[in-house]
Amino acid sequence: MNQREQRPRIGVLVVAYNAAGTLHRVLDRIPSEFRERVSQILVSDDASSDATYLVGRGYQATDPSLPMTVLRQDHNLGYGGNQKIGYRWAIDNDLDVVVLLHGDGQYAPEMLPDMVAPIIGGECDAVFGSRMLESGGARRGGMPLYKFFGNRILTGFENKVMGSSLSEWHSGYRAYAVEALRAIPFERNSNGFDFDTQVIVQLFEAGRTISEIPIPTYYGDEISHVNGVKYAVDICRHVVRYRLQKMGFGRGDLVFDTIGYDDKASPDSSHGKIVQMVGERSPRRVLDLGCGQGWVAGRLRASGHWVTGLDIEESPDIRDRVDEFLRVDLEDGLPEGLGNKFDVVLGADVFEHVRHPRKLLAELHHVLDPNGSIVASVPNVSHLYARVRFASGWFDYDRLGILDVAHLRFFTRRSFVAMAEEAGYRVVHTACTGVPFEVADRGEMGMSESPIIRGIKTLERAGVRAYPSMFAYQWIFELQPR
Repeated sequence: MNQREQRPRIGVLVVAYNAAGTLHRVLDRIPSEFRERVSQILVSDDASSDATYLVGRGYQATDPSLPMTVLRQDHNLGYGGNQKIGYRWAIDNDLDVVVLLHGDGQYAPEMLPDMVAPIIGGECDAVFGSRMLESGGARRGGMPLYKFFGNRILTGFENKVMGSSLSEWHSGYRAYAVEALRAIPFERNSNGFDFDTQVIVQLFEAGRTISEIPIPTYYGDEISHVNGVKYAVDICRHVVRYRLQKMGFGRGDLVFDTIGYDDKASPDSSHGKIVQMVGERSPRRVLDLGCGQGWVAGRLRASGHWVTGLDIEESPDIRDRVDEFLRVDLEDGLPEGLGNKFDVVLGADVFEHVRHPRKLLAELHHVLDPNGSIVASVPNVSHLYARVRFASGWFDYDRLGILDVAHLRFFTRRSFVAMAEEAGYRVVHTACTGVPFEVADRGEMGMSESPIIRGIKTLERAGVRAYPSMFAYQWIFELQPR
């Protein structure tokens, strides 16, 4: 393998629309020493109404040493759609790094070596050129005052919602590790200018790292094709949707890398209340139905309880959190040989996942000590969120939460109590929880302690106390055999 083949394969994607007057100067400004490092350049003309494509082909003909491909799209794909073509090209050509460069000259090609250096050095997965890192640089470069303040306000909002600290969310000068692009579903994104924001959200969701470098700002005579108001609404909607989906509200298309159910460590959460109800008693033998990753089981075991976990799948490290694990599909009933030995049976977010929950409750008589109890938590389908969804006709399943796509049954407090009594139990204790705001920090975004969330928590807790059937997110019951 020669030296050139051992180097990282760098690609440059030049997105161009009506850039006939600027494209050749942009290509001229690519540093000569960087040209030698570039494996491929793709100029993608997004169905321009001028001679952008011909300018690109002419440049390609006059400088055959530059490894350049020029495409003209049959119809206008939009700013995001044009990038999708380029990133798929980078993946298909097995490049290591791809840099996004604009054909209108707004971003300095002279910065290309600096844009790729942190990725090649293994420091990050993406590099953004920021016009805001150097104080006053954006205004000196001609950024209009309204764009400057709009950029700062929107970036501040996005950082607050996402728990990030980028100096700018809205730069179009970007370099990506192609391996990071493979890991995110960028082709699902918008074809518009909000595509860039969606990519940032996806990088955060995939746990990828972003670095920023200062770049010069240049505003010339180019015409902006961005509808500022629509753009602001779209990007705010994306980050808010992402945060809500992390909390369990919505279809979950943005949280593609979030796996399973998170631990709810707060003492006010369903997990916290269950641990308090069981953990403070003398050591017991506990049967944890649908133990999942073993968050509750692990804490009970640490308190001295003997825990047997049942689940249809074996999660990583589950055997470190329980004393005994059995792989069981509860739809087929309880496994033989458990015996009449358990002091406590846990059904934390389980009964809504089986087709015949009353039958399962009745079977538990056979494994529960006559003086034992069942501690169960179920989502409250009469919560305000579900009511609004039903009343508005927007009913659909969510990825997590009350309308979790895996839920087969829905319960109110009254319906669950009626079912438990039919199965031969009496309710000895009832509790409820509010929305588990701590899951807003899925991905360690630091959101749950923001002033906005703290204020919402205070109002929501007051609602739970005053009107639990409307504001309780989950019900928790302790049942004993009649």
